[in-house]
Amino acid sequence: MVENVEEIGIPKLTTRQIEKLCLTAEKAAREYILSRIPEKRIETLNISVETEGVKPVAVTVDIEISLSPLMKNFDVKRLVDEAVKKAFNSAEEYLRDLKCQLKK
Repeated sequence: MVENVEEIGIPKLTTRQIEKLCLTAEKAAREYILSRIPEKRIETLNISVETEGVKPVAVTVDIEISLSPLMKNFDVKRLVDEAVKKAFNSAEEYLRDLKCQLKK
């Protein structure tokens, strides 16, 4: 899933800010998933967050997850969709905070 964040009106991001943006989004997705599924029921969990472009910045979040066979009736697609939303919300919040800090 890709989302552009141009409408926030942020300036060109530094490499450090891009790294923090990606880490913030990845952490939000991971925390959401781990709040819904016990870690011992997760066989594989890979989360990648990438950015592309300078202005606008496009954020891509990919989540690969496989659960224990004990979780066969769990709605994994919904879990992933919600985790991606959390990641984007977290990234947007980080960028809004960054914009406010730059105005000071």
